Amino acid sequence: MSSVTVVDYDCGNLLSVAQAFEHCGASVNIARDAEDIARAERLVLPGVGAFATAMNRLGDRDLVAPLRAYAATGRPFLGICLGMQLLFESSLEFGHHDGLALIPGQVVPIPHEKEDGSRRKIPHIGWAALQKPSPDRWQGSVLAGLTEGTALYFVHSFVGYPKIDEHRLADVEYEGARLSAAVRRDNVVGTQFHPEKSGPEGLSLLRRFLVDD
Repeated sequence: MSSVTVVDYDCGNLLSVAQAFEHCGASVNIARDAEDIARAERLVLPGVGAFATAMNRLGDRDLVAPLRAYAATGRPFLGICLGMQLLFESSLEFGHHDGLALIPGQVVPIPHEKEDGSRRKIPHIGWAALQKPSPDRWQGSVLAGLTEGTALYFVHSFVGYPKIDEHRLADVEYEGARLSAAVRRDNVVGTQFHPEKSGPEGLSLLRRFLVDD
């Protein structure tokens, strides 16, 4: 049975993520300290809420350095929703805040104004179809088992954009804006959407993560 460790730092959807992995047949462990993170075979950083609050809670629990050290081991690391945003260098949500700096880039607000001057509805809530930045971008990734155009479930007002194009794994189109939906740098992967709330397709992604080397 595959083992996955979910980080508990009081920022959101821990239970639903753990239940989704259990549904996929995984043995789920909860990480609350550096030792738990260091022992993980596969690590998941979930999250909902504000970027600064999340980073402060990780800092208060002395988990920032252990998360960076884990990423350096090459073992699979998945960030979900806010957990994806925390992978970036910084965020402009309610000021400027440093992130884990595992993926070069920044988290910025979804643009409120469309090209025609009308207002875009924020937050982006609902199902949106994944697009490939390039034809072979999903090869060997957690998205490899999905078809382009597969719809996953989103809830967010901010979006993380990688500095390096190769780190951009998937996009979505939202009211005329192209948003980064998934990112990858080596063993570190992030999804802005919630795979645990995205039905069979989302579970397919989680199963792929469980067999990722």
